[in-house]
Amino acid sequence: MANETTKTVVVTGASRGIGRAVSLAFAREGYDVWALARSAESLEALRKEGGEHIRALTVDVADESALLAACKTVLAAGTPRVLVNNAGITVSAPLTKTSTADLAKVMAVNVTAPFLLCRELMPAMASAGGGRVINIGSITATRGAKYTSAYCASKHALLGLTRALSVEYARKNVTVNIVNPGWVETDMFAGATAAITKTTGRSEEQAREALAAMSAMGRIIQPEEVAAMCLFLASDAAAPITGAAYAIDGGEAA
Repeated sequence: MANETTKTVVVTGASRGIGRAVSLAFAREGYDVWALARSAESLEALRKEGGEHIRALTVDVADESALLAACKTVLAAGTPRVLVNNAGITVSAPLTKTSTADLAKVMAVNVTAPFLLCRELMPAMASAGGGRVINIGSITATRGAKYTSAYCASKHALLGLTRALSVEYARKNVTVNIVNPGWVETDMFAGATAAITKTTGRSEEQAREALAAMSAMGRIIQPEEVAAMCLFLASDAAAPITGAAYAIDGGEAA
């Protein structure tokens, strides 16, 4: 991989949850972190915690022109060695109540944005000698789940993109892998517990226990555990790994 003094990573959805944990983990390892997110306030909080290694870029990844401009900003400063496509959104609704606008919104963030970032940054990585792309998927990339047709379709698409690009860039020293978490302690998880509480009358703790029980380990994954996998996939030890899907789900998909 890159010289220790020039390691750079781009992280989307960097201000909260998994993205925040990934950004801080890479910063602690000495990477310069291009942290992309919509909230300038949250990015500033991240920068204060991560210190001089955090380079904040306020951008909505669903805005193609803004995202392409962000890519130009990144490349003007040098070629990143690692790209973590983490930004993601969901819509929870039955099929008959999921609009095409809902589908388009989810696909824009979960699929089109990673596609654009890969298209803009991977050729530069290859020209610079290599790099790593790490996509953050979901266990729904390999299985179905009720009321998540748009989200599930987007994560299946992200898995397909991962596999296609891993083959295309295999001999250019750019690896492409996907990490598929189960329930992680994030805002999305909080939203799921709130929905369960609202629709079933269960307490928040009961809702948490119900979601945790879906995994064989009976636990919720922590963002830092996903970040640790990302660090591994960016390491020299992961050099021969590409096109792989790593489940971090406590055995939920086993």
